Amino acid sequence: MSVVIPCHNHAAFLADAIESVRAQTYTAYEIIVVDDGSTDSSAEVAAACSSVRLLPQRHSGVSAARNAGLAIADGVFVVFLDADDRLLPNALEVGVNCLIERPECGLVYGRYCLIDANGQVMSPAQGRSVDAQHYLAMLRSNYIGMHAAVMYRRNVLEEFGPFNNSLRACEDYDMYLRIMRLRPAYGHGILVAEYRQHQTNASRNDALMLKGALSVIRSQWTFVKSEPQARAAYCAGLRHWQDYFGSRVARALHRHVTARDWKNTIDAAWTLLRYHPRGFTRSSAELLQRAASAIARVASSKSLT
Repeated sequence: MSVVIPCHNHAAFLADAIESVRAQTYTAYEIIVVDDGSTDSSAEVAAACSSVRLLPQRHSGVSAARNAGLAIADGVFVVFLDADDRLLPNALEVGVNCLIERPECGLVYGRYCLIDANGQVMSPAQGRSVDAQHYLAMLRSNYIGMHAAVMYRRNVLEEFGPFNNSLRACEDYDMYLRIMRLRPAYGHGILVAEYRQHQTNASRNDALMLKGALSVIRSQWTFVKSEPQARAAYCAGLRHWQDYFGSRVARALHRHVTARDWKNTIDAAWTLLRYHPRGFTRSSAELLQRAASAIARVASSKSLT
């Protein structure tokens, strides 16, 4: 059993992640920390733990770090734990048992909760299990939600991998779709991981997430275009991600306009125009309405004087 921890400048959280693995009820594991060109003390934190295999590399992104860790992993099963997150003590035992009991499954997954930067729980369990048509459901949305809640068979990762180095976001979502198109998955529904929320989360970059999610969905077009049900799920997925992340980019656009931050205004508008045209049209209309209302208020105040 291998736990691969990619890390880029998360020294403040890395020891917590490592300790969450060392606290597992299932003890036949190895920990591989891939230091992805960190400029903080991440490498020193990992090196101080005698049970950790440290693999340094030039900064190449999380996909490359996961691929590098997988390449030296010895385990039959693999979990990828981001350096700012934690596993709950039952995570490895539950995952291993599920995969042993279900040899047909390429991966199994559980649920997770949100924690704050200090490690305090912020939410009840998140994520949901899907009993059938896993690939179609995953096309519609990423119902797993957190990568550390997943356990893979290593040989399945080798068959369907590697992680796509060209993706700056949603590379886990891409892997789920690649595997689930041809292999079943199993959701055991047990809480197994904690997803830390802080200011440097990559998932807070809504423009990046929008681009990544749409790129991943569109990569599946070849496989779905000739099958009506799959094509419908594909289209639903495009709409879901445009609405989910696009609405956040639209709200950011309004904030940038209010703050007269024109550089970020242009960036947000361009992102919407390219990746969510409906959202761009709607936001443009709302901004024009706001401008018209402001002009009317100014005109009214001048007429009174």
